[in-house]
Amino acid sequence: MQRMLASVLWPAITMVVLAVCAAGAGAANLPVPGADREIVVGGDRDYPPYEFIDQNGQPTGFNVELTRAIAEVMGMKVEFRLSGWSEMRSALQSGRVDVLEGMSFSEERAREVDFSLPHAMVNHAVFARRDSPPINSFAELAGKSVAVHRAGIMHDLLVREGFKGRLELTPTPADALRLLAAGRTDYAIVAIVPGMYIIRELKLTNLFPAVRNVATHRYGYAVKKGNAELLSRFNEGLAILRKTGQYDLIYNKWLGVLEPEHVDWRSIAKYGAVVVVPLVLLLGGFALWSRTLHRQVALRTADLTREVSERKHAEEELRRNQQQLVQADKLAALGVLVSGVAHEINNPTGLILLDVPILKRAHNDTERILEEHYAGHGDFTLGGLPYSEMREEIPRILDEMQDGAKRIKRIVNDLKDFARRDDLGDKETIDLNTVVRTALRLVEPTVRKATNRLQVDYAEDIPPVRGNNQRIEQVVINLVLNACQALPDSERGIFIATSCNRATTSAILTVRDEGVGITAENLSRLTDPFFTTKRESGGTGLGLSVSDGIIKEHGGRLFFDSTPGSGTTVTLALPVITEEET
Repeated sequence: MQRMLASVLWPAITMVVLAVCAAGAGAANLPVPGADREIVVGGDRDYPPYEFIDQNGQPTGFNVELTRAIAEVMGMKVEFRLSGWSEMRSALQSGRVDVLEGMSFSEERAREVDFSLPHAMVNHAVFARRDSPPINSFAELAGKSVAVHRAGIMHDLLVREGFKGRLELTPTPADALRLLAAGRTDYAIVAIVPGMYIIRELKLTNLFPAVRNVATHRYGYAVKKGNAELLSRFNEGLAILRKTGQYDLIYNKWLGVLEPEHVDWRSIAKYGAVVVVPLVLLLGGFALWSRTLHRQVALRTADLTREVSERKHAEEELRRNQQQLVQADKLAALGVLVSGVAHEINNPTGLILLDVPILKRAHNDTERILEEHYAGHGDFTLGGLPYSEMREEIPRILDEMQDGAKRIKRIVNDLKDFARRDDLGDKETIDLNTVVRTALRLVEPTVRKATNRLQVDYAEDIPPVRGNNQRIEQVVINLVLNACQALPDSERGIFIATSCNRATTSAILTVRDEGVGITAENLSRLTDPFFTTKRESGGTGLGLSVSDGIIKEHGGRLFFDSTPGSGTTVTLALPVITEEET
């Protein structure tokens, strides 16, 4: 939820200071539509998956669903009008729409409209044909013909920087990619997520992103200059959705990790032939051999017994080979996923880790100005909240953002470790009770929303275990989140307990929920990579698989016991440090 705040906190502080000065000079806010009429929300009709018109002629996409959720929590009525982007920008200035639900931020645009806190980050890429000359940087586009979305943020940027080439302006990003696919331009610059979405939907198979992340922009709501009241209502609604977790559900639905590509029928037939044809020939040979043996059963009974034994051994060896082939295929798919996740996540994470210290210094420099204004003029709004609250919250938020970014980096490294089965990270002496307490603090909002009955019992005098504190904490978080997702309503409970098994010298953690339970056929597959019963709600099937790998590398075990309709109990056992090891 806080990944966008790092890039906007300083601009938000600056905007508040300017807004306070403007208010002192007598600036007036624009009127805001009240409950007696609908708020007209404008957007681009062809900018998937953010906002677009679907096959039924209805507005849909990430921006549309997010706006509907904000309207619901804020008690607002909204009417959507999606059309050409340049037309929508004009409609905002003329008052025909009250707010644009998705607009990239720039300093030039900020002089024309007021922006909300961002609800997404938009990365742009240079797309090329697969037969185009390779390029490695934005500067290599000089002298080339480039297709861009008319009145879009990249159009503004290229004009501002005096692009030395020929611009082909198109009504929509899809038109820009069509021109490129048809060979009418050398390259196209389109936002990476809409670009990949359009390539997939239009089957433009000769296009690919040649240079990723040539520009990154904050993306949020925009209102006519001075309409601070309407802007604050959208900021407040967005903050509520982030706190309740509803924003994350909408974000993952439209902009989350894509499902792995399915194997086509040609590949299935190819690999099927490799396995089935030799198997059929082998079985045919055995059948012929068996018929011959039947004719000579009286003379060769002993030989027949030996051949049957060898046949069973060969079939068992074949089954083992097939299982190894399936496992190798899973590991190959996991390797592709890990490389993609690491590449896409490490860049923005590094940006956050680089920017947060700058934001901290910026806050220290502006704190005196804000405090003086607060002392002289009383309380005022900062980021949609009273400054009297934000003055204490901002340093905490900055620290949490930095810790969160470091955690993301560690999680990416965990995925890499799982894929290549590397050794554990630094081991240390850890206390299981402390790990559980820390994990519960991190997932407290989710637990509080999922159940009204959480019971935690910590046993005393549990011997310490040796391992990686963050990885064990990650496993506990996965187990608790799975328990929350299994509950059909908040009246069902979650029960967590720690203990020590002196007989097996193990530290024990049990997580029991009163959820829907797991069927017997699925219980044995819970730790398989990519197996999940929650695919429709965004599950990837990696949580328990990664957790099981972490616990095994620590010398421990995970046990599952479940009855459909009555809940599930997960037991985690880790070896404790014995007196001989101390």
